[in-house]
Amino acid sequence: MSDARHELVAAGRELTAAGLSPGASGNLSVRIGNRIHITPTGTRLDTLDPDGLAVLDADAPVDTPLEQALLAGPRPSKEFPLHLALYHRDPATTAVVHLHSAHAAAYACLPPWSERSAVPPLTPYFVMRVGQTPLVPYAEPGDVTQAVLLRELDFPFRAALLQNHGPVTAGTSMAAAADAAIELEETARLLLLLNGGTPRLLTEDEAGALAERYGTPWQPVTAG
Repeated sequence: MSDARHELVAAGRELTAAGLSPGASGNLSVRIGNRIHITPTGTRLDTLDPDGLAVLDADAPVDTPLEQALLAGPRPSKEFPLHLALYHRDPATTAVVHLHSAHAAAYACLPPWSERSAVPPLTPYFVMRVGQTPLVPYAEPGDVTQAVLLRELDFPFRAALLQNHGPVTAGTSMAAAADAAIELEETARLLLLLNGGTPRLLTEDEAGALAERYGTPWQPVTAG
């Protein structure tokens, strides 16, 4: 019988086939009850086994040492605190995707568009599938202070760009989290293709109407 772990494995293959997870980069997780099933460290996302995932305590604080958070399985990705932070932010979240996809990672090296969203409302699908996406200040991969900061941001979001690093997305299913990661990558690609030009963005009314209809986080902002 298929379950969320099998959906994680399928997503790993899809994201790798799409070229969004080069080498052994990126990590995925799903929450089932009070347990988080997360990809092991140093594992290619197209070689995952649903029975070979690390299992974490979903109730563990973000800054819990690995030895206390790990319940079973191999050593998890060093980014497990980021996953815990996103699960703690929203009880409806059941899946998290973190990638090093090229265009989103490149866009994470640029100044943010606004305080609440590094990415402007360029297309309706970005607003519909992703919503506002803050830029989280740089930290070394696995640095728990970055995860704590992500957890404590005081406005709604389901995706973020980690400065000089890459995207992380959350969703109510693995399909939703993966779709958001794909859409974020495509939006970053379009913005980079514009090469510093001044594109026509969705107006506040246009973006707000889409966010309300599709249930994504988007608040009126002034570009930075």
